[in-house]
Amino acid sequence: MKLHKLLSAACVSVTMLVAAAPGTASAQAQNVLQVATDATFPPMEFTENGQRTGFDVDMMNALAKAMGKQVQWTDIDFKGLIPGLIAHRFDIAISGIYITPERSQVVDFTQPYFAGGLVALVKADSPIKTPADLNGKKVSVQVGTKSVNFLRDNYPKVTRVEVEKNQEMFDLVGIGRVDAAVTGKPAAFQFARTRTGFRVVDTELTKEAYGIAVRKDEPQLRDALNAALAKIKADGTYAQIVNKWFGQSNSAK
Repeated sequence: MKLHKLLSAACVSVTMLVAAAPGTASAQAQNVLQVATDATFPPMEFTENGQRTGFDVDMMNALAKAMGKQVQWTDIDFKGLIPGLIAHRFDIAISGIYITPERSQVVDFTQPYFAGGLVALVKADSPIKTPADLNGKKVSVQVGTKSVNFLRDNYPKVTRVEVEKNQEMFDLVGIGRVDAAVTGKPAAFQFARTRTGFRVVDTELTKEAYGIAVRKDEPQLRDALNAALAKIKADGTYAQIVNKWFGQSNSAK
């Protein structure tokens, strides 16, 4: 009888553990935000001393904290962010993504969290003084970014050199393989500040805003992120992050 009771008790314990396991996993999953980025775009997101860092990384971590959640990061090439999001590989993409009509057709965006725009980075002694001077020149752009279609549609006389990584764009300018790189304003100014011999053309090509992308079937997640964004703006966290990465003189919208 004792053996029978022990076996019965053991069976009950195992059954309870099995029943509890899915609930526990589900609770853990609900507490984690699956977020993807391409950490090759300083100062927005990059790796330093083996650690992921940058404005977007701090922003996402602050939003998650405001939502009472943790972040599980996925690193992926920029061109794979929107397709990966749609394919349910992750639930959020934050990686210096401009809110565009084309992207908004397939994914939803949060409210804009920072003002940006496309600019041209050139060597300090370059004859390129205005965006119009790009015509007839070789210009590097990153695959999957707005720069590709923007130059195609607005600067048909530009020869585009498409590369996989943000750093490759700048490297090609440095070695003289291209005349300019067209990229997001924060990355271009960061590069010009930290490397001698480069400058950003004064006139911006576009004025745009960055947003956080989510799937269209997740409106509640979009709304929760918007609520968290409003919260960190109200409590001063947002301003601290902006000042850390861009200084007080930079305006964010």
